[in-house]
Amino acid sequence: MISVSSVTMRYGSKVLFEDVTTSFTPGRRYGLTGPNGSGKSTFMKIMTGELDPQKGTVVRPRKLGVLSQDQFAFDARRVIDTVIMGNKPLWAALEERDRIYEKTEMTDQDGMRLGELEGVIGDEDGYTAEADAAVLLDGLDIHEELHERKMGELQGGQKVRVLLAQALFGKPEALLLDEPTNYLDLDSIHWLQDFLTSYDGTLIAISHDRHFLNSVTTHTADIDYQTIITYTGGYDDMVMAKTQIRSTLEAQNAQREKKIAQLNEFIARFAAGTRSSQVTSRRKEVERLQTNELARSNIQRPYIRFDQLRPSGKHVLELKGLTKFYGDLKVFDGFTANALRGEKICLIGRNGAGKTTLLKSLLANYPGLAESGFTVDAGSVFWGHEAQIGYFPQDVGATIDTAGEPDITVAEWLHRWNPAAHVEDIRGILGQMLFSGEEGAKPIKALSGGEQARLAFSKLILTKPNILIFDEPTNHLDLEAINALNIALQRYEGTVLLVTHDHDLIDEVATRLWVFHDHDGGVEDFQGPYEEWKGKHN
Repeated sequence: MISVSSVTMRYGSKVLFEDVTTSFTPGRRYGLTGPNGSGKSTFMKIMTGELDPQKGTVVRPRKLGVLSQDQFAFDARRVIDTVIMGNKPLWAALEERDRIYEKTEMTDQDGMRLGELEGVIGDEDGYTAEADAAVLLDGLDIHEELHERKMGELQGGQKVRVLLAQALFGKPEALLLDEPTNYLDLDSIHWLQDFLTSYDGTLIAISHDRHFLNSVTTHTADIDYQTIITYTGGYDDMVMAKTQIRSTLEAQNAQREKKIAQLNEFIARFAAGTRSSQVTSRRKEVERLQTNELARSNIQRPYIRFDQLRPSGKHVLELKGLTKFYGDLKVFDGFTANALRGEKICLIGRNGAGKTTLLKSLLANYPGLAESGFTVDAGSVFWGHEAQIGYFPQDVGATIDTAGEPDITVAEWLHRWNPAAHVEDIRGILGQMLFSGEEGAKPIKALSGGEQARLAFSKLILTKPNILIFDEPTNHLDLEAINALNIALQRYEGTVLLVTHDHDLIDEVATRLWVFHDHDGGVEDFQGPYEEWKGKHN
């Protein structure tokens, strides 16, 4: 069990949470939710011991598994060693023992220290550590031929599995995972969901993937109103319960305020008259009924609506024999397809299978969006009549170019994309995307990843293209923004091409799929939604 007592954390005048007392029970799987900036990662670091609370105490089990967020921190290490490093006392003892053995001459003190270290290694099952780590890696589909490789040689999804093995090494009583689905493709996410539902310790996970949370968690610890409230069920269950509770509290407050107003009216009319006893009674009633001011939620929901300046022609896109190689690696070979106005096509497949490369190929001859130096090896791409493309790349920050003006503000940058737009229109769009008031005067260079993504959406809202191309748009968004994007794409009347690993986005937006198969150059063009495709391939 992990228990938190009277924990407070604030930065200047901003209170993240105050006097929080809660516990996380073995056998339960908790989702830790809240908008960007609410303090989720801070609270996770307090629970792991990486950060001390400003007030309060945390009691945690001796063996705690923590998923490292830095995929590149272990690139120089062997895969097997990276796993063993999950048991810190054991790894420290092994390293110190090796240093002593490397000495040309050992002192008596070294000999005594070796005895102590061997005791630690024995207590921590160090003599079977490599075999135990290998069993764990095999179970996570990291096969034996990879165990001696350096971490830097592995793909992103493989690295996450190794780091998960590191978190699990030594059979921890609790597992703390901050964004475990980052950099995982859809197949790996589904594997992780199945794995975690069978974990019998205490699990606490932060994720911006609604489907992942709904599939894995039994309880939701929500950071809001400067505290943490635990609800039974997954993310959707929490939202429903939270909405009902808040509505009930607001209704009760409204009724009390109405009653207080009636009593105060009586007091004002008869305070100077002969009904002093009744006035006194009503004053006491007002004191009893005095409403408590409800804490304000820190959740902010953007409003995203994509419109078209004018629709495209019926035939939006035609590909003929599109082929791309990187050296000997065949990305896609002879892909032929066409798209009609209003279709919503999701590109799915393993990381590195070629989804982003296909998007770049589609834009290779499009003015203003072509990547410098990128070419296709064969085939052709034709965009239809009146095709106007809005593009959201993976590295969205690189596209927010300040053109040599480092101090340009958010509002000034957005206005450039339509100089004829009224200032009120610019402010309105920025307000929709949570750049309210002075936020519009914020310099571009000061924006976080999430703010850059919201500004890129603002540009698409302003310019009103009839084709939207998104490459991993959810990477820096919180759950509220992802849900708003989901709804906006469903309602959009133009054409969409979307690369994402978000299950709900694929399931609820896509009318068609381009499915990439691992390194054989094949792209399956499936004319139907994701559930239908899954039914045919299970």
